[in-house]
Amino acid sequence: MKKILPALLAVISSFCFAIDYPNQKEGVWIAKDFQFHTGETLKEAKIGYITLGDPSNPAVLILHGTAGTAKGMLGKDFGGELFQAGQPLDANSYFIIIPDAIGVGKSSKPSDGMKAQFPRYNYSDMVQAQYRLVTEGLGIKHLKLVLGNSMGGMQTWLWGTNYPGYADYLAPMASTPSAMSGRNWMMRRFISESIRRDPTWNGGNYETQPKSAHFASVFYPFATSGGNQHLQFLAPNSEKADAIVNERLNTPLSMDANDFLYQWESSRDFNPGPDLEKIKAKVLVINSADDERNPPELGIMQKELKRIKSAELYLIPASEQTLGHSTTGQAKWWKDKLSQWMAK
Repeated sequence: MKKILPALLAVISSFCFAIDYPNQKEGVWIAKDFQFHTGETLKEAKIGYITLGDPSNPAVLILHGTAGTAKGMLGKDFGGELFQAGQPLDANSYFIIIPDAIGVGKSSKPSDGMKAQFPRYNYSDMVQAQYRLVTEGLGIKHLKLVLGNSMGGMQTWLWGTNYPGYADYLAPMASTPSAMSGRNWMMRRFISESIRRDPTWNGGNYETQPKSAHFASVFYPFATSGGNQHLQFLAPNSEKADAIVNERLNTPLSMDANDFLYQWESSRDFNPGPDLEKIKAKVLVINSADDERNPPELGIMQKELKRIKSAELYLIPASEQTLGHSTTGQAKWWKDKLSQWMAK
């Protein structure tokens, strides 16, 4: 009974704190003859998605980060701060569309059966899938806003360059409109290499999940997210740091290694830089000063934003409470700015 009670309380708690959004629906749309940038084709590509609100209201597209899902955007720190009554993206006033990116959730992915034979997708393929879902699947002719976090922020830039004029506003977060490079890509290479060099990966045809994927899934977030001040606050000595690391290492891997590998390798050729002048939408960049993957001291953002007709940067100051690259996953830091910007 002592072991059952905590688990039971956790289940009860999850129900108690579940957020009830207006007209929430989940679905899977099938994109016929989906062609990837490599020329490979899937006769039927599944695109999972969640919608909130009335389709007759102005449409807003919300894009999640790497290894995330649409459902993850409905938690209290993100959707709970944005989509409820009276909030900046009130689902009573907007039609909220949240797709699962190719490779995760209910969308097509290697673990569906093709394993390492699955097409090598990139961010442009993901954005094409989102565009087809929105236009063909949901019949939306125009978007009020595209807002994305991390990978979703990078995809938001591609929405601006690949489909200029389709959205009025773009809010890319935790991202930079330039080629994948520097520490950001180097650390992603370690994920890729650690899995591909693991003998148990076996070219993607493993019988059990390679342990390297579990280690990489713990190592990468500590190396590239969390915020220097916040991690120091949480772990002021080695004992407390060890306790945090041990807890993460002892948490079972909840994803497939091939899926995980593809998700991170898909960013390799990301580079909206050459096409920034094509952007017609108004742009609000939301980044954090302690973002390990997009460090503001590189000066890239200040240079590139000059090439966009209407763009501004909102930089969240670093503190013991911010979370580095993960800061923008908490809408409390920027939701008022977003509301003010859209109201101009």
